[in-house]
Amino acid sequence: MSDLTFNKVAGAVLATGLAIVGLRELSSGVFTQEPVAKPGYAVEVAADTGGGAAAPEVPPDWGTVLPTADVKAGEAVFQKCKSCHNADNGGANGTGPNLWGVVGRKPGSHPGFAYSPGMEAFGAKQPIWDYEHIYEFVKSPQAYINGTKMTFVGLKKPEDRINVIAYLHSQGSSLPIPTPNPAAAAAAAPAAAAPGAAPAAQPVATGSTATPAAGAGGPAGQGPGAPTQQAAKPGNPN
Repeated sequence: MSDLTFNKVAGAVLATGLAIVGLRELSSGVFTQEPVAKPGYAVEVAADTGGGAAAPEVPPDWGTVLPTADVKAGEAVFQKCKSCHNADNGGANGTGPNLWGVVGRKPGSHPGFAYSPGMEAFGAKQPIWDYEHIYEFVKSPQAYINGTKMTFVGLKKPEDRINVIAYLHSQGSSLPIPTPNPAAAAAAAPAAAAPGAAPAAQPVATGSTATPAAGAGGPAGQGPGAPTQQAAKPGNPN
């Protein structure tokens, strides 16, 4: 009797296995899998056809741009910095140092502020905050001085940086504006136009044959390229 029971169990197991194999073969015949012609989640990246890396930015000629910069526009941009800085004579330090007289001041030297080791190292080799160093620093602080406390993403538009520097220069600067250098101004002029910017406006038929003045782009009464509204909070040297 025990042999008969074993045979029944073994037969049932075998039949079950055969049924599973048969169903698998049957389903594979009914539901044929075909290779996918195109992945459903493929992300196509456009090839870079811009002809290589972008040309390096040429610093402006400070003797040319500062006298005509929009100080009021620079002050408006600086309003967004006031949660960390102020530029008042004798003003207290905040998250960042007071910036009265920062143009021409030695980096990392304002009394009472705890500077980062990166800024202290920068100050050890750079005697003053001149126009070019501030210009490059506020473009991308973390990239320019490794380890600085200033985590601001930076001012990418050259005109915004020029106007902010013009405002800071009006706040106790000890660094005079240099004499204009026409050759340097001409070299920097092509780099002033942002990539992808709209072409210069063409003259309209108003009875005049005069073309628009080169470099005009801001509202009347403002300096070259008055800044547009900023989406991120700019910072200044700390």
